[in-house]
Amino acid sequence: MSPIIMPTRREIASAKARLEYREGIFHIAVAGIAGSGKSSLINALRGLMNNDTRAAPTGVTEMTKRITRYPDPNAANPWVWYDVPGAGTLNIPDSQYFNDHGLYIFDCIIVLIDNRFMDTDVAILRHCARFCIPAYIVRSKSLQHITNIMNDVYGTDNDDNSLTAEERAERWNDVRGRYERQSRENVAQNLQQAGLPDQNLYLVDKDTMTRVYGNSVSNQTKVLDEVQLLTDPFTKARSRRSLSASSSSPYA
Repeated sequence: MSPIIMPTRREIASAKARLEYREGIFHIAVAGIAGSGKSSLINALRGLMNNDTRAAPTGVTEMTKRITRYPDPNAANPWVWYDVPGAGTLNIPDSQYFNDHGLYIFDCIIVLIDNRFMDTDVAILRHCARFCIPAYIVRSKSLQHITNIMNDVYGTDNDDNSLTAEERAERWNDVRGRYERQSRENVAQNLQQAGLPDQNLYLVDKDTMTRVYGNSVSNQTKVLDEVQLLTDPFTKARSRRSLSASSSSPYA
């Protein structure tokens, strides 16, 4: 395990200047491996579709080569999002990834994972724990994953027009439960292997997140953990900000 190197006050000030840190608002980083859907998730968290002119650029390959700052479209919302370059896009060892990107200045960090944890994911979570920065493990593209499991379990039978609405709902709930259990067990196992404490996993879909942000959820919308992800980080960040205000910590 690589040692955690504490940044100096000068390094903290430099990182805040480089990333346009502003007092009085919350700064939230989204990190993860290349291709995990960070930019799409940030757009959804801002209530934007990927084709919106204000959206972060997305693509099959990693689009982010440096940390990019994205204010919320609603100027009344006191927070800003940051798209962090994915692992494998820069020649930076995992042990340096956190410090070199200045991630220690953020109020909270969302770690977006795919099917399994990467070394960089573990390094970020370990550093977050050391700096007392709230971290949120998120798995996106969840509706697509559930659909894939549905096809594996039920095959073409799921397209049977003779199925009632109740039968379709029962199948959906069954597969959703399988996906949630498998995903949470996988995360718990990876955290245990890394020597990290267990923590919650947020399962989300970018299109659902966009609807939740815009209060346009209908009875047909399949909501997973999108509401919690839009509220939990800010609740924790406000609490942390209040505690830091009474301390001399340079990381707040």
